[in-house]
Amino acid sequence: MAVVMCPLCSDDEDIEVVRTLDGGRRLVKHRCGYEWEHKEPTVPQRNLLRSFDDLKARFPKAEDVDPEQVERVARLKEQYLADKPDFDPDVAAYWSRYQRIFSPDGLWTCDPRALKDFANSEVGARPGNQATFNSAWNDMGDAAAGESTRRTIEYLLHGPDDVPLEDRLQRLLSGTEPFAMTGFKEALLTRVLCVMYPDRFLTILKYTTEAGGKREVARLVYGLELPTPESVNWTLGRLILWSNDLLHALVGEGFANQQHSAAFLWWAKDQVGGLR
Repeated sequence: MAVVMCPLCSDDEDIEVVRTLDGGRRLVKHRCGYEWEHKEPTVPQRNLLRSFDDLKARFPKAEDVDPEQVERVARLKEQYLADKPDFDPDVAAYWSRYQRIFSPDGLWTCDPRALKDFANSEVGARPGNQATFNSAWNDMGDAAAGESTRRTIEYLLHGPDDVPLEDRLQRLLSGTEPFAMTGFKEALLTRVLCVMYPDRFLTILKYTTEAGGKREVARLVYGLELPTPESVNWTLGRLILWSNDLLHALVGEGFANQQHSAAFLWWAKDQVGGLR
């Protein structure tokens, strides 16, 4: 099923198919209780011919930001770095531990409970409520749930080299890989990337959300309109990574770490008056 998002919550996790309707439509339901009809998008033939590189080349770039907006954000950055303290250094120790756990050797020898604890921890990045994951884990038991979670993380980080990270992420999001752990979706998968690649990934764990994901940050802080997840020319996995790299390039240096950078962007998106 194509990426579906709750119209009320702007959330793409924990959506289930209630029943299949005529004409390729499906009645789907979000965990909030809202139900609606979803129809698979019709993909024009010409879009099927667009390559990975072609789509990436079409994605907005740092140079697309208006120079005046760049200057405004630079002034906010100077103000933020002067007034805001660095983040808790204990985060580095916690993430270093999980870098060892998520390594090829550590992943298959760690206590499975360490994986469940990671999914429910807010150290360094808050993944939100993980009720679906926890429910699935409890139903499956530590052994089966641990193996499914291990295989999910292994595929994301150490999967086939001929499948780009963006597309491995998408396969886990869409559930096309049968071993994918239930509930281990966008926020948790992104959090794994933040831990393993701390110099690259900002701790903004959702592409788009009402509270403010990467798409909202790009619009409010830099005036860039990024593609919607429902667009037939993109996949959510690609949008997640490409928007992260775009914001990483735009926010620049001077921060203690990417958590510090993300905190600035979260702060800056609410300084609407200061960006004018």
